[in-house]
Amino acid sequence: MSKSKPVSPNNTTYYEELSYNIAYYRKRSGMTQEELAEKIDISRSHLSAIEAPNIIRPFSLEILFNIATALGVEPYKLFKISDS
Repeated sequence: MSKSKPVSPNNTTYYEELSYNIAYYRKRSGMTQEELAEKIDISRSHLSAIEAPNIIRPFSLEILFNIATALGVEPYKLFKISDS
């Protein structure tokens, strides 16, 4: 099994925004982490790490697409960067 490459410091903000957006849409849909994780067939701890902005957890596009589908949003919405 190959080890994933570390995330480039240039991409840290993107991962942080992605984590905030996933958590935002999950909460907006009224789902707990446990419910979303079960729906997309990953562990709650993995989803928790994906949603934590202080933990940079690379994950597959497959998981991203599954999250978007489960939350009823287009995947591009999860990438929206805030203007603040």
